[in-house]
Amino acid sequence: MNAPPLSVVVSLSPTRRAWRRFRAHRLGFASLVVFVALFALSLVAELVSNDKPLLVRYEGQWFVPIVHNPPETAFGGDFASPTDFLDPFIRQQLARPGNWAVYPPNPYHHSTLNYFAKQPNPAAPSADNWFGTDDRGRDLLARLLYGFRVSILFALALTISGTLLGVATGAVQGYFVGKTDLAMQRFIEIWSAMPELYLLIIFSALFEPSVSLLLVLLSLFGWMGLSDYVRAEFLRNRQLDYVRAARALGLSNAHIIWRHVLPNSLTPVVTFLPFRMSAAILALTSLDFLGLGVPPGTPSLGELLAQGKSNIDSWWISLSTFGVLVITLLLLTFMGEALRDALDPRQINREPDV
Repeated sequence: MNAPPLSVVVSLSPTRRAWRRFRAHRLGFASLVVFVALFALSLVAELVSNDKPLLVRYEGQWFVPIVHNPPETAFGGDFASPTDFLDPFIRQQLARPGNWAVYPPNPYHHSTLNYFAKQPNPAAPSADNWFGTDDRGRDLLARLLYGFRVSILFALALTISGTLLGVATGAVQGYFVGKTDLAMQRFIEIWSAMPELYLLIIFSALFEPSVSLLLVLLSLFGWMGLSDYVRAEFLRNRQLDYVRAARALGLSNAHIIWRHVLPNSLTPVVTFLPFRMSAAILALTSLDFLGLGVPPGTPSLGELLAQGKSNIDSWWISLSTFGVLVITLLLLTFMGEALRDALDPRQINREPDV
């Protein structure tokens, strides 16, 4: 007789359990896929939206203008200046038999000024400019694509720096408590009372505006909210039995914090990451709108909103920029909600092993 089949129980790790719950959240997982796809597209924006062809063959010679832009004389022009591939003469030269060029889907860079445009600026959406142009004649789709990349990269950098400072500060406060916690709490109270906007105005007047300067200034104030959550987690976990056992074994404080307390205190940190990115994007957009953000010429969503405010009749500027912001913030919000549900400790014991 054959033995009855044995039921095999596979115990999943907490990380795999959380990932499975995150994937089960359809809206949150779909938002993650869409967000990653949009971010990846923005990282290769030069291949998608550029005023230089990806590859050119002219009179038997090969050119890669996106890497090195040859002079106009290489294509039968009269000047040794860099080639303007929007020039009708250059387009006509490349359209001759035996010559061809591979253009990006959107043949405009974020800084491109189309001197051969058929409509005055700002121009409404058309076959040439799918989302229209801004008040300087720059393609709006290109500005949005490159501005989205700047916003996400800035938000990632600000989130990482603020998270590191917040975790380090909260860990020291929550683990050592006593006078250390008291002194750092008083410092945080004083530091949080500093007028952040006024400091940004003062530093923007003293120094040349730059992304790095803005990142440093915002990082100095962006860690305090997270440190409170980490401090509370450390205050709770430092009293648990496994931490007392580690102390009894003679382990150092640094070893206990790094190997035992910190991994069990990161749930609020991971949960708040998407929401912190949303706050960073809104902060950058607001400062750019006020003229206190990135240097002039840098593609920026806030600068486009300011243009929309100055050009009320050019509805396509405000509508498209507002749409990009709303979609980005919605995706991050849905991801944050799914991540919060996946890491909810109340759900850990409800899901059976498989």
